[in-house]
Amino acid sequence: MAAAPASTAYAFTLFVTWWTLRGVGDAVERRLIFSASTNLYNMRHDPVQVLVASAFWTEGGFPWTTIAGFLVVMAYAERWLGTARWILLFATGHIGATLLTVTAVSHAIDRGLIPLRVAVAADVGTSYGFSAVLAALAFRFRGAVRLMWAGSIIVALGAALWIEPTFTDYGHLCAAVIGLAAGATASLFWRRLERTTARKSGSARD
Repeated sequence: MAAAPASTAYAFTLFVTWWTLRGVGDAVERRLIFSASTNLYNMRHDPVQVLVASAFWTEGGFPWTTIAGFLVVMAYAERWLGTARWILLFATGHIGATLLTVTAVSHAIDRGLIPLRVAVAADVGTSYGFSAVLAALAFRFRGAVRLMWAGSIIVALGAALWIEPTFTDYGHLCAAVIGLAAGATASLFWRRLERTTARKSGSARD
């Protein structure tokens, strides 16, 4: 955990916010969750605040699976990527998937495909950023393992969206695609950088 300070701190923050909600009444809890939700209404009125706040709140009971995921999976990813790159990837997945989801919700409401109440639905949590990092972990491996990792995530999230579609399922799939795109871009960049460095080293020796 010492090698993954951001993931550890994140898990502790989630525990603190969960504990905070347990100490207030139901009405206050609903207001806090709504004020931090990245729904269409909040994103139109205060997008920066809710983009940040929504990533640090969870609904329901004790988020033991989320906290365990950060202390194990996200900590491993942070050790592999480094803290700064892990934060950047997580934030990119969270923000990018949220913007894509809100845009899709807006278009669907305008066309009468989903009810208007979705514009004020509660939407908080870490799952978009988590999905992006989890997908990008495919590039920790090579060959068939990489393809199986990436394919399994896309198939699982795509199946969830197909069987019982919700806007959060759409967001998870978007986040995974963002993570894979980021991983592919970074992998291509470093491969080209290594080739360029190798050519320059060879030219210098000649």
